[in-house]
Amino acid sequence: MLISAGLDSAVLAAAEARTSRVHPIYVSAGLAWEPQERAALQTLLALPPLAGRTAPLALLTFTVSDLYPATHWALRGTPPAFDTPDEDVYLVGRNVSLLSKAAIHCAQQRISRLVLGPLAGNPFPDASPEFFDAMARALSLGLAHSIAIETPFASREKSEVIRLGMELGVPLELTLSCMNPRLRQGYGGQARPEHCGECSKCRERRDAFHEAGVEDPTTYAAVPLR
Repeated sequence: MLISAGLDSAVLAAAEARTSRVHPIYVSAGLAWEPQERAALQTLLALPPLAGRTAPLALLTFTVSDLYPATHWALRGTPPAFDTPDEDVYLVGRNVSLLSKAAIHCAQQRISRLVLGPLAGNPFPDASPEFFDAMARALSLGLAHSIAIETPFASREKSEVIRLGMELGVPLELTLSCMNPRLRQGYGGQARPEHCGECSKCRERRDAFHEAGVEDPTTYAAVPLR
């Protein structure tokens, strides 16, 4: 499955791990938050409920540094403001590149099911059922290997995912859903990623915990604006 350290993919991995061994795939695109994201992901994979239930993490690369201008906010680490709508943080071709690279890996490993975690209401053109169906057909044809692309959380809101994550014992406080994460010194001097509290992903995360009726365990570098 395609995985980040995000809340949605961490909970999806735990849900998948109930019935099968998870093969986690992380695709680096050269985006500003990836070092902190990878660090958080390695922590999550080493802890329950994922510890011992996953194959070794596959770290792949598909850079967008030659597709996006050097001034792009996702490369510079300067995300749009707290109240920015989803449409303004769209990363062109994001799922096209992720799925293409992951599918090649799956074909080489003889894996026939590729899972990722978009949620209900995702407005982007590369997150629609039609896109995923077409992509699965094209990749299966082009790789001569049958690949099904599945999105088990496509009908769920983030608040529902939070409640499921609590049921599954996912350490939600260790997930990372931020476009400008900081590093904070933790116990034993070990640096730990924390949320900036100022980007739209932090806003979505804060709002989702509120809607779920669950206390937000997230550490924010700055108190969210409202």
